[in-house]
Amino acid sequence: MAKPADNLRINGDRLWETIHAIAEIGPGVRGGSNRQTLTDDDAEGRRLFQRWCEDAGMTVTVDQMGTMFARREGTDPSLPPVAVGSHLDTQPTGGRYDGVLGVLGALETVRTLNDLGLKTKYPIEVVNWTNEEGTRFAPAMLASGVFAGMHELDWAYDRKDHDGKRFGDELERIGFKGEEPVGQHPFHAFFELHIEQGPILEAEGLDIGVVTHGQGLWWLQVTLTGKEAHTGSTPMPLRKNAGLGFARIAELVQTVAMENQPAAVGGIGHVDVYPNSRNVIPGKVVFTIDIRSPDQATLDGMKAKIEAEAPKIAADLGLGIEIEVAGHFDPVTFDEKCVAAVRDAAERLGYSHRDLISGAGHDACWINRVAPTAMVMCPCVDGLSHNEDEEITKEWSTAGAEVLFHAVVETAEIVE
Repeated sequence: MAKPADNLRINGDRLWETIHAIAEIGPGVRGGSNRQTLTDDDAEGRRLFQRWCEDAGMTVTVDQMGTMFARREGTDPSLPPVAVGSHLDTQPTGGRYDGVLGVLGALETVRTLNDLGLKTKYPIEVVNWTNEEGTRFAPAMLASGVFAGMHELDWAYDRKDHDGKRFGDELERIGFKGEEPVGQHPFHAFFELHIEQGPILEAEGLDIGVVTHGQGLWWLQVTLTGKEAHTGSTPMPLRKNAGLGFARIAELVQTVAMENQPAAVGGIGHVDVYPNSRNVIPGKVVFTIDIRSPDQATLDGMKAKIEAEAPKIAADLGLGIEIEVAGHFDPVTFDEKCVAAVRDAAERLGYSHRDLISGAGHDACWINRVAPTAMVMCPCVDGLSHNEDEEITKEWSTAGAEVLFHAVVETAEIVE
């Protein structure tokens, strides 16, 4: 198939302005974003995105999980689309670029095609996946997981947030519970642009990461049950301290991750302590262990060791323990042809690049199960993400979006 000419470039200024325009919806406290999934701010951001897509001549449809598909028709409408996108929801203290760059970089692909008056054989669809972050409703990548057949729709609808609100009810409340059955929307291919969320590209002075693989992960939600008691008057040998159990299991997670270097990471990011009072010994702690590796055997071995050792820690302290899986996906190998399209685009455009393994989970990790998929990454300052201080440069966003444009358009096939 013909490759797009090297001189075809996106409008980097327009992309940058669009990114910061949507950041005005659900602003964080110090310059980032707080646009959690299925909140009123999420709904407002979705409506703005829909207006932009319709202004670009696209038709927007929504499936039963609230995922949005904005279609630019191809010369052969019978063909499945080349899909491209990411997510607009954020962490509670998220940055302006995580997910958003991928959705709006995809929109910029269509806007650029319109500017140039180019047509493609395959339709192109810009996708906004629902609940990628998983911060309000676990697990992460929920809608793409249903799309790929990894979760049942009713199970997804029954996920509850911290306040007990159901995913399905909140989806309906904000007006984005569509009618299209989830997963009945075949793709010719899928591409996702994302910030690296790690330090490698910036440290090596490179423009582009060509993502060849993605780490697998296990999220284990642990509930420790002890006995609430006065911190001043309860003798140390008589305590059933769930907080102490949490601390020792946190050390276990660190040890297990370090034993499997360099191809493993582990940590605990979410903790609820009850009653969370300064002079009460915690009677209950609920927390989530996050372990990841690109190697299946390593990943499963880490999980097995934690599941074997954590109950021993709890028993030694007289605590009850429950461990349940809150999220999981296996390591991912992305499609060779799509990866080659990304790598060739970077080389053709003169951008420095290297192959990367994604440390974070992305919607592309699930979609890779049902369609040929690849990812493009650009640097972020200090590798910082899931933080309001997350930062990239306009030049980095432009480079990533141009590589995305060329890979997508090559796959969708320009019609002369």
